[in-house]
Amino acid sequence: MKGKFITFEGSEGCGKSTQSKLLAAHLQRKGFSVVYVREPGGTRISEKIRKILLDPENRLMSEACEMLLYMAARAQIVKEIVRPALLSGKIVICDRFLDSTLAYQGYGLGVDTGLIRQIGGFATAGLKPDLTIFLDLPVKKGLVHRKFTKDRIERRPLGYHVKVRNGYLKLIRLEPRRIKLVKVEKDLKNTQEKIRGLVDKYVI
Repeated sequence: MKGKFITFEGSEGCGKSTQSKLLAAHLQRKGFSVVYVREPGGTRISEKIRKILLDPENRLMSEACEMLLYMAARAQIVKEIVRPALLSGKIVICDRFLDSTLAYQGYGLGVDTGLIRQIGGFATAGLKPDLTIFLDLPVKKGLVHRKFTKDRIERRPLGYHVKVRNGYLKLIRLEPRRIKLVKVEKDLKNTQEKIRGLVDKYVI
């Protein structure tokens, strides 16, 4: 790949969407060609899958169905947007990627992580990020930010979200060179400066 692939991960309400967009704008100002995408979503097909996944009415969705829908949305965005952008030498910034499925459906719901990795490899054609930034925020603080607009995943009990965060921490221990933990601070600028430092060091 000619380009660079940066992904953002984190528990609910950690501010990763805001921080990832700030980084994209920063890199564009520096003259880089940047493509910004979110998961699940980013393409017409993937956005339709996103609506199904996050709709609170879909309470009966099974763990297997949930995991496979995330993979389906991911396969589409990789083929349609991410891989072509990387092949053309662009920087791709993605709000969530395969680590989310490992954390949320694997460690959170108990789906076998080995199976997730196997299916994930197929869905992404083996694509892995150059750098993954995990924004760490205490679970209760993050969920407070989602107090009034909770989707199907955010409505799950506190214990589930604790499992998700612990899952992310395990992933960091497994891949410390790729996944970097950034503590979320009250000042958005301070958090962003940490992120830019990591990108300058490991990617640019």
